Amino acid sequence: MITTSAHRLTSLVIKTEAQLRAVIGDPAELTCAKISDRLNSMTRLFIERSPFVCFATSDRAGNCDLSPRGDPAGFVRILDDRTLLIPERPGNRLADSLRNVLANPHIGLLFAVPGVTDTLRVNGRATVTVDAELLAPCAVENKPPVLGILVDIDEAYTQCSKALLRSRLWDPQRFVDPATMPTGGQVHRAIQGEHFDAEQYDSERAERYRRRVGFY
Repeated sequence: MITTSAHRLTSLVIKTEAQLRAVIGDPAELTCAKISDRLNSMTRLFIERSPFVCFATSDRAGNCDLSPRGDPAGFVRILDDRTLLIPERPGNRLADSLRNVLANPHIGLLFAVPGVTDTLRVNGRATVTVDAELLAPCAVENKPPVLGILVDIDEAYTQCSKALLRSRLWDPQRFVDPATMPTGGQVHRAIQGEHFDAEQYDSERAERYRRRVGFY
């Protein structure tokens, strides 16, 4: 049995970049050279072909949130090489990302393309827009979004394949049977107690999804 003490844990915490560099070393010159303040003809392809992006934000106090966004490939519009527009679709109305952007505009994006192991990282500053003319081309099923997130790019660069290769994320042989995972209703019941009707919740949600209620 491994035992630890508070003193030992504290003594093993890295607190400065100098300590960090002593462990991991410095990035290669070529790695640093790939970081750009704008898109180019190659990095644009990751956004144009991506149906899924992870959206990282934080509030003024530094409390973080990571939210998924997904739509038909290319749903994030490239307005120019330094500006993106992300349509905001109907959701759970917690508005974690939107509230964070209002408090702290700094964001991070990770674009994934199915079957491709390289990804694209974009860091920048975001604002929330209700410009109907700007949002009109983002319509899906004839329903334009009422909100969008404009992103001014500070950094754009590709992320190497190692994480996706190690995880074998796109390998169908590693796909998990959804029946072995908890449903949304079961998660609610674990939080709220056995009185919660998980089966009814799951059935009603499945029907809403079948009819695409609230998708757009």
